[in-house]
Amino acid sequence: MRIHIEPKMRSPKMFFHRNYLILFALLQTFAVAAKTPDVLQVALLNRASNVTQFARLTADGQAERLPLERSLQTPLGSTWKLFMYAYAVDRKLPDPGYTCQGNDKEEVYCCSQKGERIDRDTALVRSCGLYFSPARLGIDAQTWRRYWQSKTIPAGLLELSAVAPATTVDVQALLQALKDLPAQQQARAALLDVLLDSDLITNLGGRLRVKTWSWYRNEDPKQRIGGFAGWLNDGSPLWAAGQGSSADILSKYSHALDSFLPVTTVQPGPDNCVEVNLFARYPINAVYDSHKRIPDSGILHGAYTLRFANGNTIDIKSAGDIILSRLQEKPLLRARLSREEYVARVLDREAAAAPLQAARALAITARSYLLQNAAHDGECLLVDDSSANQRVAPRPASESARAVAVWTADVVMAGEAVNYHLDTPGPNRLVWRDAVAQANSGMRFDAILRQAFPRNSLASWQRPASACEVLADAESWLKSRLPRWRELLDREPGYVETTLFSVCRLQAGHPHVDKNSRRIFVRSVLNQQDRLDITHEYLHLAFEAYPSGQDENYIEHLARRLLMEL
Repeated sequence: MRIHIEPKMRSPKMFFHRNYLILFALLQTFAVAAKTPDVLQVALLNRASNVTQFARLTADGQAERLPLERSLQTPLGSTWKLFMYAYAVDRKLPDPGYTCQGNDKEEVYCCSQKGERIDRDTALVRSCGLYFSPARLGIDAQTWRRYWQSKTIPAGLLELSAVAPATTVDVQALLQALKDLPAQQQARAALLDVLLDSDLITNLGGRLRVKTWSWYRNEDPKQRIGGFAGWLNDGSPLWAAGQGSSADILSKYSHALDSFLPVTTVQPGPDNCVEVNLFARYPINAVYDSHKRIPDSGILHGAYTLRFANGNTIDIKSAGDIILSRLQEKPLLRARLSREEYVARVLDREAAAAPLQAARALAITARSYLLQNAAHDGECLLVDDSSANQRVAPRPASESARAVAVWTADVVMAGEAVNYHLDTPGPNRLVWRDAVAQANSGMRFDAILRQAFPRNSLASWQRPASACEVLADAESWLKSRLPRWRELLDREPGYVETTLFSVCRLQAGHPHVDKNSRRIFVRSVLNQQDRLDITHEYLHLAFEAYPSGQDENYIEHLARRLLMEL
């Protein structure tokens, strides 16, 4: 899997004319980072209080909290693309896409193969500078200035010519601009893919929505400064910088960032609200408040007791998020929740917030089930609270469950339909009992999910595309051959037969196997070469714990022998 990081830096002369003056200013303003090579600087603007926190993090998780120096500046790096993106989306400019022709070396940061066409969101995630060229998008300096004059933008960026990687801006001004940036909902939704397209999702979950950036240090292409700028999942802006490329920084400091970043709260809004028909399959006879009085229809506040038609009772609690109505004198309750509060309440009702990795796996599964099965009621999703769907706790979620939901915010499983159960196995099903055992044995949430849903991929709520287009015929062919190959292969040291794999369509490049996701990527099984490819890649999986699994000559020879003799 690859991280979408910044392109290798070209000569500053390719970006601006006053390169030496700007580079000198860059070195002066970034002196703090240059003196602290093992520290990541992080500035976080609290969206609610408008107060900025600043800290220096070490890779082992130590955090030195300091006031943010007003003089601290940063190069834009690829952050300039965020401003181009916001301008284009907010002004409703048509998305022209970008098709790679194979004649520009910078296209390596746009496409995976010649002829591929990408859209605006993908260009932002991959950091495709060719897409965002102002001339290509038809953006002129006068219109740019007129648009941004009434908005928050760092000093100097009113001039279109200054919107370039080497331009330096005040960190505080950049944070304020991100706080007020137009079209940031769309940008934040797209940028979740920066983590999803890498292994960083394992350490950071869905917490960061950031654009990575990199630039030179001391005019030496081998010395890099880099970081990221963007938002937390609640919209709080943040910026980070350190020594090395953005890929180095995110990898090195991911655990430290996970410990440092606050647990946020996502409020219900038109883009993330869920309405829940509470106790949909259990008729309610009466609702009483804490003084045994029958409340009027409307929004409920505080503690209440429900009596069902079967005589059972239950206590509930509303934080102004449950509405009481009546149909033919029978009480009905509907909760209006943010999507992440809904997931947290499902976690509280169906399982628990511990062990942590199992809870994260279930939270993603519950959110995926909601995406796949909920109906729409106006601007919100609508779902019944029932054992036939998902049960929802009739009270505010526990803090531990909220932390799990927010940590995994907007992350879903894309691909086939998902479901879960307490203790009964089934196809494409997460079994909570097994997930708990797996978590206790050291498995992380993504590995637990791969076991339960081998044909699905982690994806974002807004862009739930699977990384695996299943080749059912190829998978069936391979599994049908395993019994025929068993006698021969069992004689080979290190062979362990496995059926825990998926066969996916290869979109570009050479056939390969992703051992983490246990996915074999091939074109088809139409001809002998295709069958050799799939056999070869399967053997890499079957011998993954033995040295011969890394021996390409051995694997190729054995694959040919299987096809010729059996």
